[in-house]
Amino acid sequence: MAKIAMIGAGSLVFCKTLMADFLATPALKGSEYRLMALSHERLDKMQDFVKRMIKDNGANATVKATTDRREALKGADYVVVMIQAGGVAEFKQDYEIPMKYGVDNCIADTMGPGGVFRALRHIPALLEIARDMQELCPNAILFNYANPMAMCCWALGRVPGLQFVGLCHGVQTTMDLISSYVDVPKDEIDFTAAGINHMAWFLHLEHKGKDLYPLLKANFEKPGYYVNEKVRAEVMRHFGYFMTESTGHLSEYLPYFRKNKKALDLYCDEPAFGGETGAYYKYCAMLADKFAKMDPLSIESTKLGPRSAEYCSHIIEAKETGNVFRLNGNIRNDGFITNLPNGCCVEVPIYVDRTGLHPTVIGNLPPQCAALNMTNVLVQGLAVEASFTGDPELVMQAVALDPLTSAVLTLDEIRKMVAEMMEAEAKYLPQFAGKSLRAVPAITVQKNVKRKEVPLDPALAIANRFGKLAKA
Repeated sequence: MAKIAMIGAGSLVFCKTLMADFLATPALKGSEYRLMALSHERLDKMQDFVKRMIKDNGANATVKATTDRREALKGADYVVVMIQAGGVAEFKQDYEIPMKYGVDNCIADTMGPGGVFRALRHIPALLEIARDMQELCPNAILFNYANPMAMCCWALGRVPGLQFVGLCHGVQTTMDLISSYVDVPKDEIDFTAAGINHMAWFLHLEHKGKDLYPLLKANFEKPGYYVNEKVRAEVMRHFGYFMTESTGHLSEYLPYFRKNKKALDLYCDEPAFGGETGAYYKYCAMLADKFAKMDPLSIESTKLGPRSAEYCSHIIEAKETGNVFRLNGNIRNDGFITNLPNGCCVEVPIYVDRTGLHPTVIGNLPPQCAALNMTNVLVQGLAVEASFTGDPELVMQAVALDPLTSAVLTLDEIRKMVAEMMEAEAKYLPQFAGKSLRAVPAITVQKNVKRKEVPLDPALAIANRFGKLAKA
């Protein structure tokens, strides 16, 4: 009879979805669910809804709600984290301030200025949860749903002895799409996916031993397929492999798709398939406004159906029963992908049974795939280090290395933007209390200014000499 702590239980989408999954899992019969949030406003509504689900479906389970995290964690077997520090108000800063400077985001929760600042808000909270777990439930597994997944899990990977896995639905939902693109049932496709969260690569796709990539690539040369997946299609056409995540997500992680109006019009102009400016923030703001005016849970069906695409209930089921389950999860890279840095967060196949989580060693990714991943990994590492050290200069440098931001802004503009974001979000950035970015004064370089006499670079001297000879 598992004891499951749900931290951030005010999450309308994730908590409701996961609770429905748990209650629909026979192996979790008799489990105890501890819903925890910082305030009762949403927490009580979620508890009432879960109680209705239990009653209406005759489920054998108990649920209680608390605003005391330590009470929720004490003796827990599993800890599910779905926090959003600062809520929609801070998410608004993540989106609107960069947009003011010209950094156009669709999702803004994984990379870029918004992803970095979301990580800076979440990492201190996640570390507090991890420290409490070491004391109150040292054998529990932490399931992280908080984005940015890679940065958050990189930080969790620094906590000694912590059992954790970061969970996303990008791989399994992308497999639904691939199945439709090659017209092969999903459960008949053998695949290996690995990389980093939101940028994992389908390294092989097979049906009964036959490589499906030639068909997938051929289909994406057809306009009817290409229009659905412009960004992922372009990446596959030029780098050779299909990736997890949608146009909206992936267009933010690389410098090619959102850096100017021409790129946006070319690749992100299909609202039905994602990519539109501010789509995720606008959706979250709409949901928050709706929640403030009425209780959406009051009109939600309590009927339990098939489990969702989320992995969490299946992992706990495997741990409780010993039946093996395979997933793609986010963990500390301890040699699982050998051409990405040790200690970073990687997303790899994992098998789970009664004895725990067993990640798969992938080895080297194709070099071009590792190179694209590294453009994001370097940003992630600087952001995590910034949070641990409280050094605001590392924040600026992380944002400056972001592929999209660096394609749009100068270093001076990036510094001003980061300073504005740090000031706006200071309430949720305790690790930077009393600190600020250095002031770097602007320098105006005039034409025909007298240069300081310095020794001429030897290579330049040779070039000048050859230039004079050519003219002669």
